[in-house]
Amino acid sequence: MITKTSLQKTLGTWLTLGVTLLWLLGVIASGVVARHEMNEVFDSALEETAQRILPLAVTDILNRENDTGNQRALALKEHDEYLTYLVRDASGKLFLQSHGADPGVFGAKPRQGFSETPTHRIYGEGAISNTLYIEVAEPIAHRREAVLETSLALLIPLIVLIPISLIGVWWVIKRSLRQVVLLQQSIEARGGGDLSPVAVNRLPEEFEPIMVSVNRLLERLRRALEAERSFTANSAHELRTPLATALAKLQRLKTETDDARVKTRAGEIEESLRTLSRLSEKLLELAKAEGGSALSETCNNLVPILQMIANDYERRAPGRLKLELPDDSVMSLLDPDAFAILARNLIENALRHGAASRPVNISLTGEGSLRVINAGEIVPPDKLVVLRNRFVRSDTQTLGSGIGLAIVEAIASGAGTSLNLRSPASGQSDGFEAEVNVVVDHTDRRA
Repeated sequence: MITKTSLQKTLGTWLTLGVTLLWLLGVIASGVVARHEMNEVFDSALEETAQRILPLAVTDILNRENDTGNQRALALKEHDEYLTYLVRDASGKLFLQSHGADPGVFGAKPRQGFSETPTHRIYGEGAISNTLYIEVAEPIAHRREAVLETSLALLIPLIVLIPISLIGVWWVIKRSLRQVVLLQQSIEARGGGDLSPVAVNRLPEEFEPIMVSVNRLLERLRRALEAERSFTANSAHELRTPLATALAKLQRLKTETDDARVKTRAGEIEESLRTLSRLSEKLLELAKAEGGSALSETCNNLVPILQMIANDYERRAPGRLKLELPDDSVMSLLDPDAFAILARNLIENALRHGAASRPVNISLTGEGSLRVINAGEIVPPDKLVVLRNRFVRSDTQTLGSGIGLAIVEAIASGAGTSLNLRSPASGQSDGFEAEVNVVVDHTDRRA
């Protein structure tokens, strides 16, 4: 099964994913750069702090009147101390420490330069010929927290910016493809018989050659169909007079001759001419059905038309028809002549191919469903599919042109409805059923 894809949906989805991914990659890249720069700033702060505190610490230690050992620097008020320091000699003897310093964080002996432990980043600096050292330590967790907060500060605005950008992407795509959507709707709204050029202004440049080619193809197709219909109609029309003349002369010949053999042959020729005359009538009906005149400008009541047609066939085949009509009128934009042709062909088809001993049921509901049902043998599914094609009959032994259902199909298609064929008929074990919805309003009309 082939899944249909929408250009607008495809562009919107991939652009949305692309924009979102670029935003996230931008945040990640910014976080990496920010982490590198912040580490440089923090290392510089460690170094600067050590160089500022070391002279003061040395002065304090040298000015002591006697060696009092380790002293802890007093804090003016309680606060979180992110930078802690120790002042020691080369052997590791402690002389001074900040109020929150933990000697266990530092190594056993002081070291110069930068170093790291699993929990802290440390910078050491020496003084007085490297006899005294200061080491300043900063928790690595503090740095990670700072990087995380910075990354969140970059990421949080995306919660607002990403939806806005997505809405913007979809709006731009929808606006850019608006003319393409109008083109799609214009083509979808057309009926099968509308071959006029498709006109949509300001199409994107990529679609212009497509529309030019489509309109050229439609024009060629329209001309071909018009030529075919014109030939069919003209041929059938031109045959009428010669056929009528030939029938009249043949009938006169039959009355004037006493030769039985001549009368028999004349009768056979007369039947052939009548068959040819009926075929010409059907070809005229087919040309009219395919000519796109299935709809009228005003609504018409179809009930009296069907009643008149049924009465006409009742006189030809007494007792064969069973008609069921609604009490109210059935209004439709279907052209009265087109409806008459449609009904006549359905009834003729049922009378010709149905069982002669059983009636033909004709019903029209208030909703506009026209059903013609005849009894008879079941039509195989493979034949049922092709019955609406021209010159196709379910029974080759039965007289007929084989274009009756093709005429009905052409009228139904031109009116925007459909012909449904069933065998066996609904609610029966045999027979044949043809159903058409003949109620057509302005919403069913094609542009």
